[in-house]
Amino acid sequence: MTHWPLAELLPHAGDMILIDQVLSFDEEQIQTRLTVKPGGLFNRADGSLPAWVGIELMAQSVAAYAGCRARQKGEAVELGFLLGTRKFECNVEHFPAGAELTIHGLRSLEDDNGMGVFECHLTGDGIQASARLNVFRPPQAANYLDESKDTTP
Repeated sequence: MTHWPLAELLPHAGDMILIDQVLSFDEEQIQTRLTVKPGGLFNRADGSLPAWVGIELMAQSVAAYAGCRARQKGEAVELGFLLGTRKFECNVEHFPAGAELTIHGLRSLEDDNGMGVFECHLTGDGIQASARLNVFRPPQAANYLDESKDTTP
């Protein structure tokens, strides 16, 4: 478990932070958890979360991994992007309210340009989901966003 609050690890705010806790992390992987609570931004009327939200849970876990590494080095937490996913598979259509979910992200590739690939697994009581996430964390993301604006009159 880390001693940093999630709000200091993720470039998200308020209700957009969907995971509850970082359980562990090291140079190659992270493990996070959450309890599905009704009334969130993505919850269905019965309080459950649609299974497709699992991709965002995995992405936030990967973002928390990057945040933990940055904090450990005394650096600022940078903005990153989920570029896409491959092979998202889930054995349920939704995660019921009250479900305890654990997400494990394992770094399988990361280059000096900020590109990364993570193998992710989400588990809970009777719940199994997995995906490969392609992510991008450009150096000095704020500058990257400014440079991408079209300034042609």
